[in-house]
Amino acid sequence: MQASYISYHLDLKHPFAIAKFSRTSTPLLLLRLRYEQTEGYGEASMVPYMGESYESATAFLSKVDWSCLTYPFNFPEIIAYLDSLAAGHPAIKAAIDIALNDLNGKLQQKPCYQIYGADPLKMPVTSYTIGIDSPEVIREKVADAAGFKVLKVKLGRDNDKELISTVRSLTNLPLYVDANQGWDNRKKAIDMIYWLHDQGVVLIEQPMNKADTEGNAWLTGRSPIPILADEAVQRLSDLEQIKGAYHGINIKLMKSAGMYEAHQMILKARSYGMKILIGCMSETSCASLAAAALAPLCDWADLDGPWLTKNNPFTTPEFQEGKYQLKDLPGLGLEGIKIDLFGS
Repeated sequence: MQASYISYHLDLKHPFAIAKFSRTSTPLLLLRLRYEQTEGYGEASMVPYMGESYESATAFLSKVDWSCLTYPFNFPEIIAYLDSLAAGHPAIKAAIDIALNDLNGKLQQKPCYQIYGADPLKMPVTSYTIGIDSPEVIREKVADAAGFKVLKVKLGRDNDKELISTVRSLTNLPLYVDANQGWDNRKKAIDMIYWLHDQGVVLIEQPMNKADTEGNAWLTGRSPIPILADEAVQRLSDLEQIKGAYHGINIKLMKSAGMYEAHQMILKARSYGMKILIGCMSETSCASLAAAALAPLCDWADLDGPWLTKNNPFTTPEFQEGKYQLKDLPGLGLEGIKIDLFGS
């Protein structure tokens, strides 16, 4: 196994603000693994508030003994091996896992979605995210979302109703809401939730601090809208701790350390009777297609990364009627790869 990688800054179309952070770009590590004559591609999207960086990612890669990763790939053993090298670092672990899944599909001559038992005909619509901004910019963002059937609105500040009212003045599309832990008063939060229900909101992610399991559970027990854990659940081991406190979870490959564990989380969440949203960070087509391969196994999708950015280095995934159109291509189905990113 040979590994090569580069740093890449993914520029956003608009400044992206959530309850407690704002950014205009996202640092990435793009990874290529070559096994004999076959290549697989992976991606680590390292949003600053998650604590990873290009420096931490390359330091982790320097610890990997690539000779240990032989085909056929034993993904449980590989994840255990990567976790043994260092705790944390889910994004760079995801890059390795995604590249190996791409290789696995190409070596088997099967799409990744087929290997994981996902039916493309069951693909949910994906939402387009509207970050916190002024009413003028909100209008621009809603216009950019042409072709999407659902919008996701970031909340968690003092102007939540203004943001929703601005969006509602422009469109009647169903809405997802992500408060990103921004609400700190459960009684005000439940009043807001009932108001949001009247505005056509379908789900709410992480309303209160991830450490406030009791507060989030209190809302879950009273909410007319499904309440999903986001920051409160990252890896498979977190599910047991939040079971019963939320109606469902938001799985992101950059939190779950890749596709294999994300799939395990889907199976475990289903066994608990939980709903599932599969989401993304700011990502290129590479990681987005990896998540899309699992999306038909989920209830909702928020995989808008390629449409929120200006310099996606790959072909934008095919998208119709608000849904990813998975192709019958081996591996991730990633197209338009610019070989000059890595050299020969």
